[in-house]
Amino acid sequence: MEQKSKFSFFSSSSPKSLPSSPHSFTSSPASPLHQVFTQSTMDEAIARAEAIIKKWDPNTPSFTKIVSLFNHSRKEAKEFIKCVRDLRKAMHFLVSQDSQSPKLALAQTLMQIAMTRLEKEFFQILSSNRDKLDPESVSGQPSTSTNSEFEDDYDEDDDDEMKKANESITKVEKASAVVMSDLKAIAECMISCGYGKECIKIYKRIRKSIVDEGLSLLGIETYKSSRLHRTDWVTLDHMIKNWIKAAKIGVITLFRGEKLLCDHVFSASNSTRESCFYEIANEAATNLFKFPEFVAKEKKSHERIFSLMDLQAAISNLWQDIQMIFHYDSVAGVKSQALMSLQKLKVSIHNALTDFESTVHRDSTKALTPGGGIHKLTRSTMSFISSLSEHSSVLSEILTDHPLPRNTRLLESYVIMLEEEEHNHALSVHFAWLILVLLCKLDTKAEHYKDVSLSYLFIANNLHFIIETVRSSDHLRPLLGEDWITKHDDKLSAYAANYEISAWSYVYMSLPEEPTELSPEEAKIYFRRFHSAFEEAYMKQSSRVVPDAKLRDELKVSIAKKLVPEYREFYNKYLPMLGQERNIEMLVRFKPDNLENYISDLFHGIPILASSSSTSWMSLGRVSS
Repeated sequence: MEQKSKFSFFSSSSPKSLPSSPHSFTSSPASPLHQVFTQSTMDEAIARAEAIIKKWDPNTPSFTKIVSLFNHSRKEAKEFIKCVRDLRKAMHFLVSQDSQSPKLALAQTLMQIAMTRLEKEFFQILSSNRDKLDPESVSGQPSTSTNSEFEDDYDEDDDDEMKKANESITKVEKASAVVMSDLKAIAECMISCGYGKECIKIYKRIRKSIVDEGLSLLGIETYKSSRLHRTDWVTLDHMIKNWIKAAKIGVITLFRGEKLLCDHVFSASNSTRESCFYEIANEAATNLFKFPEFVAKEKKSHERIFSLMDLQAAISNLWQDIQMIFHYDSVAGVKSQALMSLQKLKVSIHNALTDFESTVHRDSTKALTPGGGIHKLTRSTMSFISSLSEHSSVLSEILTDHPLPRNTRLLESYVIMLEEEEHNHALSVHFAWLILVLLCKLDTKAEHYKDVSLSYLFIANNLHFIIETVRSSDHLRPLLGEDWITKHDDKLSAYAANYEISAWSYVYMSLPEEPTELSPEEAKIYFRRFHSAFEEAYMKQSSRVVPDAKLRDELKVSIAKKLVPEYREFYNKYLPMLGQERNIEMLVRFKPDNLENYISDLFHGIPILASSSSTSWMSLGRVSS
């Protein structure tokens, strides 16, 4: 340690310290120390200090040169601290009485030896007790304290000291408390004697290295935008997931622990603990929160929105802790960096949402879904929207700041039901809008089907899939509301009805509309007409597909209810009139009981192929008598 000039121990920042210039002591008013210090007590203080300080002189060849005072005997360590304090008081007394006294020179020498010893002890305690100063142990200790155990209990034994500890705390916490108390006592002693600079320098260097090492072990590196820009997305996504875990540990455990330790050790000086915490944490914490900003600046793509929202949620969840830990003005830049990252993420997330909507708008795939089934755009879009809804807390704030522009009649007519049903908030409206964008795109794709009934079935299938996705989602359903589901169920019923009319109306109309008396020849015509219409419809609709079992059954039941009873009535009334007809099985191909069997085969996407000269596809239903 650099040797100090005479009286340098008076350079403490404490307002109670005497001036450092020896010339100013002759005219200074009498110190209150005069009231408690006399010549004899001063001599005793120097004598006691000389005995214990020289014993622990780190420059002597004795065993104390390599032994730690605080590890060897905490009772003796307390006595050492007390002697140093008394020595300082004695030096104040000597300066006020006789600044040229030889005893003052001796006291100054003793003080320099003591400070060298305490500096060494401070370094050793910090270096060898990292396990006891880890954030988990430190967090169990009080953040600040006005007094040190060395000041209040320097006459008590170690057993008495530990008895004061709460019986519920663990041994690790007790050990941590002892180490923290030692550091606090040394720091206060050195600072009060004018040697704070050495003490603080050691503390900053060691604790900063520990913080940097801790973050490195968590996978946090020095982030640079240029390097991240060259990183592929798979690697970057892995880095994001790791950052989220590391940031939580870094803030709640590492930085919080350092703040508590710093506040405890330097509790006597607000400026000192702020300065120390700044040197230890500012650079590392600022670098930590640069990462989300750099990620937010990367190329916008809706596929990355979930990682961006995870980052946004992670910072938001840590914000209260960030404010509490980095409340000093000197580390306000950490909060500013975290806020900057939040803002950049918000912009990037909103841009990703816009990109997603544009992607749906721009979808130009012209390949028709076989049988009018679920389009891949429907599946991918609803999967994306459903996943989006799980991040409602993040999206709500962003969408409130970026409401949809109501500049189209389509949007106004569509979202008015949300307003009427008290769902008038940006999040619900935006999700309703995204689904509307999808439905509009599906309408366009339905136009590519040449068969009108197939286009209706396509819309019905895809709308049903959308409704069921909303209905089964714990997040989408409350966002859009029951009325949204009811209204779209009604639309689904309308599309299903339109499909039936387009696909089966010719079959329905092939039978007489009103009960009437037909001649055998007229009955033959109606049997042929019905058979031809049903065969044509059946062959065409057998290639259609309805993936959902419930919707499939509903369509079958609806068709059968309209078709089977009418055909049964016609069959039972006019078949007996044709009993003597030759080749009646060619005229009346199937019985009414078989109609439901044929209908039950529909919507599985298995086409029925029939030749013009054969109707073997209905052989099971032929009339044999």
